[in-house]
Amino acid sequence: MAKLIFVNLPVSDVARSTAFYEAVGAAKNPQFSNDQASCMVFSDTIHAMLLAHDFYRTFTKKEIADTRRVSAALICVSADSRAEVDGIVEKAGQAGGTLDPGPVQDYGFMYGRSFEDPDGHVWEVMWMDPEAAKNGPPA
Repeated sequence: MAKLIFVNLPVSDVARSTAFYEAVGAAKNPQFSNDQASCMVFSDTIHAMLLAHDFYRTFTKKEIADTRRVSAALICVSADSRAEVDGIVEKAGQAGGTLDPGPVQDYGFMYGRSFEDPDGHVWEVMWMDPEAAKNGPPA
């Protein structure tokens, strides 16, 4: 079985965050969702768990970072083309996200952009030329 990743994100409004991630292209898995959490499926192996703050606190004693003010993580997902990178980021903007909080990365063989969700979590979307992914970047 392939390893799965579940990124757990504290969110201030589960319904709003669920709608945002659906607009970006994730699908809600109702089996693992309720009013305190939404399991958002990006692929067979990548999931984001959107957890209400009170529910998130049951997993950690640490303070929840205000990711609108501080960086807690940069989450990066791959895309199949430069156009798909742009499409996902544009959908995030149309759904109320902040576009390109970091610089656009264009190295020819690799292209990436980013967005912030309504709670300030930063997602990077990256495409890499398959040849470069296989053999490394050009000299």
